[in-house]
Amino acid sequence: MSITSEKPSKRPTLASRPAGIRKGQNMIAVASGKGGVGKTWFSITLSHALAKRKQKTLLFDADLGLANIDIQLGLMAERDLGSVIAGRLTLNQAVIPFDNEGFDIIAGRSGSGSLANIPFSRLQMLRDDLSLLSSAYDRVVLDLGAGVEKSVRHFSKNAGTCIVVCTDEPTSLTDAYAFIKITLMDRPDVDIRIVVNAVNSIREGERTYNTLLKACQGFLKISPPLLGVIRRDTRVRDSIRNQTSILTRHPNSEAAADVEAIAEKLLKT
Repeated sequence: MSITSEKPSKRPTLASRPAGIRKGQNMIAVASGKGGVGKTWFSITLSHALAKRKQKTLLFDADLGLANIDIQLGLMAERDLGSVIAGRLTLNQAVIPFDNEGFDIIAGRSGSGSLANIPFSRLQMLRDDLSLLSSAYDRVVLDLGAGVEKSVRHFSKNAGTCIVVCTDEPTSLTDAYAFIKITLMDRPDVDIRIVVNAVNSIREGERTYNTLLKACQGFLKISPPLLGVIRRDTRVRDSIRNQTSILTRHPNSEAAADVEAIAEKLLKT
């Protein structure tokens, strides 16, 4: 699917922030300690699930080093963050309506690691612009890069909620713990929640969560809640291969149901 010639009739306006939502509280950062845990797939699917629940949603590709939301969705975006950082577009002008799934996207620049090394001043400006733009949405999902690099930590400071995605692999748990520790140093009051992805059963996911929870309780003196468990599902790979949201291609799959449940829980808390 290509949207190179899309001509959106109406870009988001910087409207008043939705009632009851404080600055940043409608922003959800999706993070992980390491790559390969399904973070971007989860960000896309969560955005779709929120949009299905009548939430005006923006998905922002904040992985400045290895942006790939556009690849997973089969987009050929003419407008992306590269143009914003170069000063050719405002952030508002880079918004792409993804009408198929009902949410908006700001794409990164796939295959361009140069965005990971932008000056701090430009990074700060981008974060401030995103904070302003977020007032036009009910929810803004930030797909952060893996790890604890400067840009990852910088964007996560905007978010009211930080979802840490991990799997049952020991390296994933170790790196998720490291991310949580560093994030707490920056923001002691941050709302961190855990999603365990690609496990064989809900019970196995809960055991994986408890391993991470014990480390957080023992060393960091916090108890980040479990937001949800996503079961391993071959249809996830099929949806990625076909560059389509799993909620469209396989809406009745186990993984789709698990993310739908996470979206419901997120909106209730």
